[in-house]
Amino acid sequence: MASATPATASIPLSPPAAEDALDACVRFSRMVGADTSLVLRGGGNTSVKVDEQDVLGRQLRVLRVKGSGSDLASIKRSDFSGVRLDDVLPLFDRGDMTDEEMVAYLARCLTDPGSPRPSIETLLHAFIPTGSVFHSHADAVLALVNTPDPDGACEAAFGDRVLRVPYRRPGFLLSKEVGAAVRARPDALGLILLNHGAVTWGATPEEAYARHLELVALAKAHVDARVTEPAFTAEPRFRLDEDTRRRVAAALAPVIRGALSGEKHVVARYTDAPEVLEFVGSERARAASAAGAATPDHILTTNRLPLWVDVDDPADVDGIARAFGAALEGWRADYQAYVARWRTDEPALEAAPRIVLVPGIGMWTVGRTPKMAVLARDIYLHTIGIMAGAEAMGGYRSLPEGEGFRAEYWPLELYKLTLAPPDRDLAGRVALVTGAANGLGRAIALRLAAAGAQVVATDVDAAGITSVAAAIVEREGAGAALACPLDVTRPEAVEATMERACLEYGGVDVIVSNAGIAHCAPIEQLELADWERSLAVNATGHFLVTRAALRHFRRQGTGGAIVFVATKNVTAPGKDFAAYSASKAAEAQLARVAAIEGGPLGVRVNMVNPDAIFGGSHLWDGIRDQRAAAYGVEPDKLETVYRGRTLLGVEVRAEDVAEAVLFLASERSSRTTGAMLAVDGGVREAFVR
Repeated sequence: MASATPATASIPLSPPAAEDALDACVRFSRMVGADTSLVLRGGGNTSVKVDEQDVLGRQLRVLRVKGSGSDLASIKRSDFSGVRLDDVLPLFDRGDMTDEEMVAYLARCLTDPGSPRPSIETLLHAFIPTGSVFHSHADAVLALVNTPDPDGACEAAFGDRVLRVPYRRPGFLLSKEVGAAVRARPDALGLILLNHGAVTWGATPEEAYARHLELVALAKAHVDARVTEPAFTAEPRFRLDEDTRRRVAAALAPVIRGALSGEKHVVARYTDAPEVLEFVGSERARAASAAGAATPDHILTTNRLPLWVDVDDPADVDGIARAFGAALEGWRADYQAYVARWRTDEPALEAAPRIVLVPGIGMWTVGRTPKMAVLARDIYLHTIGIMAGAEAMGGYRSLPEGEGFRAEYWPLELYKLTLAPPDRDLAGRVALVTGAANGLGRAIALRLAAAGAQVVATDVDAAGITSVAAAIVEREGAGAALACPLDVTRPEAVEATMERACLEYGGVDVIVSNAGIAHCAPIEQLELADWERSLAVNATGHFLVTRAALRHFRRQGTGGAIVFVATKNVTAPGKDFAAYSASKAAEAQLARVAAIEGGPLGVRVNMVNPDAIFGGSHLWDGIRDQRAAAYGVEPDKLETVYRGRTLLGVEVRAEDVAEAVLFLASERSSRTTGAMLAVDGGVREAFVR
């Protein structure tokens, strides 16, 4: 069974010195988290019961349970919330309790009010009277139970060794049912939550973990024994060579992302893994995908159903784009009807799919951030494996529609949405910055990332942009930046970079055209090659990037912003700077025309005019001496000369220019286009007239 094999990580023969029970729970929890066939990021939960002392030194029996928002793969001691068992165990005799009452009650039972909110399944762990409890959403278990006869499948796989509890949404009543079942059969190997996952227990975390692996291995062996052929095989007409497939995908990506960036911009990650291509090219898969998510936990990330696009010719970009539009319209109508069937007073969520399946091409997964889009991808890759196993067991089934709605519109999850921090200026947007390896470009890339953008950092300096991207990822998280070596004077390289951005993020919203060079020489001594090189980078390079950007924005259909990094020399050229001043003036005229032509597309085009940015810039390499000579000073005095000629008498830093770029890239300047913003400390000769 694909993607359902437990990791072979062995239990260490001897624990680290002085390991207590919570340390052991951390260690074995991480082993569960490292095995993606058991849980994906953020999924599953574990616990251990320990003796502790309160602030007055009194002995307490405490349940340490995974806190909400933590990830088993990287969990720490501090991620386990402490709940006083003497306060929660009496709840087992209570008849019922709403989710809101339960959450409020558990908050009052915390040993440390500042600890993370305990898992919604805290009472499930508390009501099982053993030292440790482990719960996962193992692929093999889900393949076994998401079938027409889950009870029969479990009986065949486990006999009477494993208990079963019918599906019920996580909460008080499910916790009571599980607790009662385990108390009646404490000798059982574990317990299956139908359409949900597996629970095991033991005196120690090691025992609970070992029993978990044994249960999952039994489920996997039973499913694998019934798989005689691949469940999903692509039709021959949906088999394209990789180059053609990726060319089509890059052209489709902005269409898909643009249509799904309705209320808020999203990231759309493209995947053409072999199992995805076989799945989307199979008619059998279409029927399976229409059954729903493998577990209610997945619905919150992937939505209940994917969007399936009908494709006649997988090489016909425009034909697929039209088919996608029709499919999206139908998906939204179906979603709204589904909500109307089950909704009472819940606020309606946006009618937008998070999984898009295109036969012959692959899959797009959608999220507000790369992290969410990648999680949706990982979940659906595992769902494909779960479906494949279930098909061998008589067919894949999911939750009834009403239960799917209750999982998606669970009040506790809706409440969590209200707690999300306000969006940053560029949340969900993708910004491509040229000349991003150092100086101005680096500062701009870092600032846009800090404002929430995913950044495509480009430059001829591959090492420099790799460093920039690494700095962004370290601060913002995996997927927040992409380093793309680029010579802006090569049209094929510019197009290839745009394609790569589309495949990685689904498209681009902001272009910062910054790459430039400076050559210093009197006109009489200026070589033709240096003149042409200046025009190639400072004029033609901006043209090629702008042309690609406008074509892209037209296809994406969500507007956009282009910010040109020009120079004070556009309005106040300097002696011995003919090649630089003339080529940058051409850039400025290009920007003005781009503003005129981009307006009907909703594309804003503006310029910043910086001057004398020294910190970290390579622009001055090779010309500092000439510029110092032109002003009659020593090279180490050049910064002082430039600062002294400003009206404000200040140094202008790369970070100052980056703030101006952010303003022009964001919605704060939504009514501004064709503008030139000076960031030069006040150079009177360069005033825009």
